[in-house]
Amino acid sequence: MAGREGEGAHGRADRPVRADARANEDRLLAAAALAFARDGAAATLKQIAKDAGVGIGTLYRRFPTREQLVDATYRYETARLSARAADLLGELPADRALRAWMSEVLDYLATKHGMADTLATLLRDDERLSSLTREQLTGAVEEFRLAGVAQGVIRADVTSTDILMALAGVTLVAGDAPQRARAERLLDLLLDGLTRSDR
Repeated sequence: MAGREGEGAHGRADRPVRADARANEDRLLAAAALAFARDGAAATLKQIAKDAGVGIGTLYRRFPTREQLVDATYRYETARLSARAADLLGELPADRALRAWMSEVLDYLATKHGMADTLATLLRDDERLSSLTREQLTGAVEEFRLAGVAQGVIRADVTSTDILMALAGVTLVAGDAPQRARAERLLDLLLDGLTRSDR
């Protein structure tokens, strides 16, 4: 997973990490993502540690501040979402894989919204974090697009930017959790537009 220059997978300076320590870190980040999506700003570090099955001391050793945990969780979730493209394309036709991925984007946004206040400061202070996110998500969409065009199930006249902008529009008008059903319907309509014949 990409991080800042000279940093390792989860955003800190490269150094040897024991397998058990890395497993603890991954559990913490997965638990944090769920907690922020579920509880938003009310998510507590104590509960995150409990959900991850580790002690609070383990959390603080890996992430001494809430800001560092938010930063690492955001990077972890962005990389995880981007990596899902290859997994889904190995399981489904490209159009259905893209549609499944779009639903996962809604889950990703729920986590992002739950970290909104702290994340806004991080993104403002680190321009590379925003550009890294765009690069990773654009790369994932391009994987779906290229596979879909090759399979004849996604229009050849759309770009990855078109798809991302349309997806952003859906999340803008129906990105909140109570609007999930509406968002899923809009995603179905979006996919229909991407797969219509352009002849």
